[in-house]
Amino acid sequence: MSPLPDYYTIWHKAGHYGLRIMAALVLIFLMLPILVIMPLSFNAEPFFTFTQGMLSLDPDAYSTRWYQEIVDDQKWRIAIRNSFLVGIAAASIATVLGTLAAVGLASPWMPFKRVITALLLSPMIVPLIIIAAGMFFFYTQFNLVGTFTGLIIAHAALGVPFVIITVTATLSGFDRSLFVAGLSLGASPIKVFWDVVIPLIRPGVISGGLFAFVTSFDEVVLVLFLAGPEQRTIPRQMFSGLREQINPTILAVATLLVVLSATMLFVLEALRRRSARLRGQE
Repeated sequence: MSPLPDYYTIWHKAGHYGLRIMAALVLIFLMLPILVIMPLSFNAEPFFTFTQGMLSLDPDAYSTRWYQEIVDDQKWRIAIRNSFLVGIAAASIATVLGTLAAVGLASPWMPFKRVITALLLSPMIVPLIIIAAGMFFFYTQFNLVGTFTGLIIAHAALGVPFVIITVTATLSGFDRSLFVAGLSLGASPIKVFWDVVIPLIRPGVISGGLFAFVTSFDEVVLVLFLAGPEQRTIPRQMFSGLREQINPTILAVATLLVVLSATMLFVLEALRRRSARLRGQE
């Protein structure tokens, strides 16, 4: 921690440390509800509260039975498989479409750029319940309700704005003279895009793809409207479990999701640092 400047008065120091304390309190406020579920997922009893044995750190009060329940229960296995299947497919489509859209929007010759950007980012602004209802009535015309195809397309539409934002941020530091230089050397636009542009914006593309995957993985409203029994995902299974049969298996799944999200955050931070190094900002 770097020392405070010598010219800081008592009020500067109070503001400096006060801001740090407030930031720490806000972090605790946001993280505590998430962190509480982790020890509860190891509860040996089928309760959502800390037992006396857990509070006294009795080893017999802790168990991995609810994690084993995930493996043994066919509904959870199918939900996990469906979530990864839909998430990976939707993220792949969203990454391709979002990257192409971001490259087009970054062009200085793009007409109606503001209007097109607003339309492409609208899934992030419009309430999700409205999007889900609109997609449901639209999908009924093409018999896509209750199919993996319809669910993947819907999740990809939600993921595209995240890809556009991350790739556009990466393109803000891109030197367009490199693209022109590639064309002047005789390469086709597609080859220059693939060999010059993509390597430089790859961190942003991967980050956008991860955001799109997490968005799909966490989505429950669209699943409730568009999915059938065969397209049950982890959020849908958790939602049903809370309504039908409450047990700490939901906490075990939630803990695994927290670990997965934290891992992706570390990956995103590593990609951000790499992108900053490529732009010479670090």
